[in-house]
Amino acid sequence: MNRLTLLMLAISASAFAQDPRQIIEEVQKRTRSNSQRYAGTLEVMGGESRIAIKKWVFERLGSFGQSKAVLRFTAPAEVKGVALLIVNHPDRASDQWMWRPNIGRDQRIALQDRSTRFFGTDFSFEDLEERDVDQFDFKLLGDEGGAWKIESRPRKSSQYTHSIMWVKKDNYTITKVEAYNKNGLARVIDYRDFEQVKGIWTARTTEVFDVGRKSHTILKFDKLEYDLPLKDDEFTVQALRRES
Repeated sequence: MNRLTLLMLAISASAFAQDPRQIIEEVQKRTRSNSQRYAGTLEVMGGESRIAIKKWVFERLGSFGQSKAVLRFTAPAEVKGVALLIVNHPDRASDQWMWRPNIGRDQRIALQDRSTRFFGTDFSFEDLEERDVDQFDFKLLGDEGGAWKIESRPRKSSQYTHSIMWVKKDNYTITKVEAYNKNGLARVIDYRDFEQVKGIWTARTTEVFDVGRKSHTILKFDKLEYDLPLKDDEFTVQALRRES
């Protein structure tokens, strides 16, 4: 390999590193899987150090802008069976339905309600969406602690005006997100305890801090699996009712 070729490769690598859209595309490429399932334990910490423990099972089929997901609470008893279906789209916000077994009916989550808390956690309904890179505009803000600092602005309807994320340069994992709305910083999401599962770097722990409420939710993954033989008909409103 001659010096000119080496120089061109170096220039190409440098250009890639400075293009925020390509960085996020690489993040999505490295985390892509056909399906996913995990059991999650949530610790919700409100005022006066009160802690509530919730558990759910999460399943996803597809990836990013075209995925479908179902999460279903398994404990405690008062929320057991409550489930949320999320149908993501490449060109618009997701469709979402929540099933409440205690009243025996499903509820479509209106677009204007996506900013509300999801069933007593510090996740909003929108936070549970999976959006593709094409739904955002990106700007590289600089480097910080071995990570790229990238601003993203949604092209579609969102409660957030913009977000800032930190992407590690060595393995393209997102370790932190600050989400802003018209009033300023709204949520901080930290990802940690990374582990490779089927070659995918996965954060085993996610912590969400709601700035306005000053409350935290810590989500820990257990029994995490990728590329399971899940079926499309498991991700419908009818399936929510059937499996309750």
